Amino acid sequence: MDYNEIGIKAFQEKRYEDAAKAFTEAIENNPEEAIGYVNFGNLLAAMNDIERAERFFQKAITVDGKTATAYYGLANLYYNQERYIEAAKLYQKSVDYGIQGADAYYMLAKSFEREEKFKLALPYMQRAAELAPDDLQIRLSFGILLCTLEMFDEAKKELEYVIEKDENNADAHYNLGVLYAVSTEDIESALHHLKQAYTIAPEFDQAKYIYDMVSQRLN
Repeated sequence: MDYNEIGIKAFQEKRYEDAAKAFTEAIENNPEEAIGYVNFGNLLAAMNDIERAERFFQKAITVDGKTATAYYGLANLYYNQERYIEAAKLYQKSVDYGIQGADAYYMLAKSFEREEKFKLALPYMQRAAELAPDDLQIRLSFGILLCTLEMFDEAKKELEYVIEKDENNADAHYNLGVLYAVSTEDIESALHHLKQAYTIAPEFDQAKYIYDMVSQRLN
């Protein structure tokens, strides 16, 4: 009987007490395997029991220092606590030890962004976009980061891709409008995209504010 599988199924079905019992059995039967501690850590994190979750992830790393998912789970805890530099180191460890997919690269980039280390964030965000080319949130974040670094031609491609796939993406319209306003003389395109942003999302006050500012350049 695979108690980890039983626990994961219960966890997915939000039967947290059953999941806890199963993960406890998994750990008791195989105390030298890290996966049970990781699974219990993920459960505790979902239940917002942060201190205990941290201990379980750390225990997993003690048992097996190459457990990528333990580093990733612990990194998520630290990111949510705004401990971004510590989180970045742990996301990097998770990548080093073979975690699959774009998420770790994306979160590593976001950790550096939060510390305003934009150049450090760039290669990781680019890698995330390469691994998940259809993920519009990643592509949008990549475009915004490129704007921040004033790499406007590359940013424009990313933002236009997002809008092509989701024409009602207010954030993409806003950032593309700002891009046109600050890096080109194409005021009409800037106004078009800014207006789209606050039309799609009427609470988007910043888009309306920038629209009004840019409009004054036509007078």
